[in-house]
Amino acid sequence: MSNQDKLIISEEGLNKLKDELKHLRGPKRKEIAQRIKEARELGDISENSEYDDAKNEQAFVEGRIKKLENMIKNAEVINEDEIDTTEVNVGTTVRLLDKEFDEEVEYKIVSSAETNPDENKISNASPVGKGLLGHKVGDTVEIDIPAGSIEYEVLAIKK
Repeated sequence: MSNQDKLIISEEGLNKLKDELKHLRGPKRKEIAQRIKEARELGDISENSEYDDAKNEQAFVEGRIKKLENMIKNAEVINEDEIDTTEVNVGTTVRLLDKEFDEEVEYKIVSSAETNPDENKISNASPVGKGLLGHKVGDTVEIDIPAGSIEYEVLAIKK
């Protein structure tokens, strides 16, 4: 497996993926199968929106199951004790100074599977996450984002 295929993820993130997979394979599949059965019992399925909706959801769920299986297979769990805080990496929390607004912001760099903007968890594949990777305390980083560019100074890096 190449490094590009690997999903660098925390133990907590991997467990969330496994829980979602278990739910989709079990209760969700049964729920959709029941909806399809009930829709068929209504008669002609050629113009049956309940049937179409259930079949569409079934296709989505099966696609998500395949994606989760692949992510779990390619997961490389981060050892929290081995996270290098000399530079920004997946698993580190970085405190930054937004040079334009003179405001401090803090982000935890995580895998795309763990991204949660409400918790300031940004993906290592996002423009900001990717732009910060490898930088050290004291570095000034200019990052191209969809709305233009943003300039940060790296103030601190921690686990």
